[in-house]
Amino acid sequence: MLVYGDGELQADPTELRAAVLDALSEGLAAPPGLARHQRLVGAFILAGELAQGLADARFAHAGADGWSSADITESKFLLALAKAVALSWESGFAAPPTLPSGWPELLAALAGPSPITVRRPEGYAFYALYPEAYYAAAKRSGLSSRTRIIGIRSIGTSLAAMVAASLGAGPPITLRPTGHPFERRPEISPELATHILNDPEADFAIVDEGPGLSGSSFGGVADWLVEHGIDEERLHFFPGHSGPLGPQARPEHRARWERRPRHVVDFDALILHAGRPEHQLESWLSDLLGPLQAPLEEISGGAWRKLHPAPPPPADGRLERRKFFAHADGQRFLVKFAGLGVDAERKLVRASKLAAAGFSPRPVGLCHGFLVEEWQEGTPLDSSTGDRAALIERLVDYIAFRIQHLPVYTPGADPSALAAMAVANTREALGESRAAGLEAALADIDHLPFHPVDTDNRMHAWEWLVTPNGRLLKTDALDHSGAHDLIGPQDPAWDIIGAMVELDLSSEERDALVQRIGQLTGRSIDHRLLQTMEPCYLAFQLGLWTFAAGTGDELCNEQAGRYARLLEELIEMQR
Repeated sequence: MLVYGDGELQADPTELRAAVLDALSEGLAAPPGLARHQRLVGAFILAGELAQGLADARFAHAGADGWSSADITESKFLLALAKAVALSWESGFAAPPTLPSGWPELLAALAGPSPITVRRPEGYAFYALYPEAYYAAAKRSGLSSRTRIIGIRSIGTSLAAMVAASLGAGPPITLRPTGHPFERRPEISPELATHILNDPEADFAIVDEGPGLSGSSFGGVADWLVEHGIDEERLHFFPGHSGPLGPQARPEHRARWERRPRHVVDFDALILHAGRPEHQLESWLSDLLGPLQAPLEEISGGAWRKLHPAPPPPADGRLERRKFFAHADGQRFLVKFAGLGVDAERKLVRASKLAAAGFSPRPVGLCHGFLVEEWQEGTPLDSSTGDRAALIERLVDYIAFRIQHLPVYTPGADPSALAAMAVANTREALGESRAAGLEAALADIDHLPFHPVDTDNRMHAWEWLVTPNGRLLKTDALDHSGAHDLIGPQDPAWDIIGAMVELDLSSEERDALVQRIGQLTGRSIDHRLLQTMEPCYLAFQLGLWTFAAGTGDELCNEQAGRYARLLEELIEMQR
């Protein structure tokens, strides 16, 4: 089923260069400490995105990766930033960052046609994958400065620079393997091939996040090297985890993966249980909150459900961010991975606005990728009881606030993409006949008024908390419009339908919700769009919870069954 999205963004290289310059200038001017390091890492990630987008634009034009002056300049600039990040990390955030004297000219040379396609580095955004981990892994690898570093775009663009900085190697190469997701292969120009192969004694480091279902990007690059005379004994992998390749891997790739060294330092080793206090999450939190009164308590992977009264809500631990409880000054705080760089900064702004308006818990600050919030005690909303009029008014205020005050930073799925997802998921779950009926019902979706905002995308009852004083708070309000799925920011109709489905709103309550939102915002919600969003919402939730049910969690399976029934009933009604 269709659930995930690539997180692509069309960007102007000039604007990206300006963002890198601003972030880097702030980092260079900041006083010593973790906050300065955060800014340096943020600038490094932005520069990696710029280099990735420019390299992919050249690849699209030439049909192969090359080794032009532009490739060399981009790689040199990223390597210089990687060295600055590494120096900051090694010094416990004390040493002043240093860059080559000509760095502004190097940055100015990172230019190309506009727009370029930037792909969100998933590990940085969702999975607590830190560039410093690759620096540490390379440091332990025993490899020499003669090692040829090959980064697999997207995120491998910057990760490879960290490996090169650690080894003292030259500017890394980046490749974009293409083809079927389980059979990806690199396309390499003759000049790049000559550069890759010109040292008969060099080892090779292949760098990326993952691997995922097949590891074909790692495998395809390794295949090319072996086919061009490189002894397999010279291959080293730098992945995001130490596990095996996924179930779709080719047998020969799986065998090679088990034979060759995999150099990994995971989040737990790098930060959670770091040998140096300066690198420990607990130390960062102590600087922000004061001395911790107990060890961190991990609640990742669905462990937070123990806080809910029975029955607990469903959860897919594979998709959850790392999160912890911290205790300081007699209070409990939620410490949750929010992403590295600009992702976390934007979430802090969003959290501050929502808290100031009384909708969500108060944020305290950031600790290099982790957002810290005050923990709010309360009980999950039971939408079948209580004051329905008050619930509707709270929903009105919340959705209207997001419309008026929270900007959209990245685009979400357009209506045609939502329709394609809905039809595909319906076909897989309910058969061709119902998929054809839904496809006909959604035929005009592109012609409806559609105005994306920073939607919540998670209106389920268990995400609402009733505080001891009776106030209704929205929890988990920061992540889901930018989650690792294909939805993203949507028209407010998406959250209205979400509230209707998840909180059992009647048609009269839905109409009242729509009318009041229009009155508050001056923005009407098209009823035809609501009608088309409903099956799209149900089909997405069906796909999401069907995927989650693969963990064997019966609660997830029950959720998937519920959405399948609702979708089937809706399609039959619309025939």
